[in-house]
Amino acid sequence: QVQLVESGGGLVQAGGSLRLSCAASRSIRSSNRKAWYRQAPGKERELVAYITNGGSTNYADSVKGRFTISKDNAKDAVYLQMNSLKADDTAVYYCNIRSTFYPYDYDYWGQGTQVTVSS
Repeated sequence: QVQLVESGGGLVQAGGSLRLSCAASRSIRSSNRKAWYRQAPGKERELVAYITNGGSTNYADSVKGRFTISKDNAKDAVYLQMNSLKADDTAVYYCNIRSTFYPYDYDYWGQGTQVTVSS
């Protein structure tokens, strides 16, 4: 069973930075997208950012210009550099790697890491 192991969460003051890391326990065949989601208390899980195998990225409007997603294909790893953090960024962050076995998609999920931003 492939596991996605997350690290880098913690408590930080508003305006500070954190870098989240996520790595698969072994290679994932047919992976095509890596992403970060987050879920704040009382809120639905939302997509924060994703990066394709080709390197194209997409960000939620709320984090654009502050967060940067990157990847290491050799390690099936994905990272999220978070700068200028705000209290509204407080959430549990989940990494996601999607594998496609046509015509189906299969999502691997990390266990989540807590990010708390104090103000």
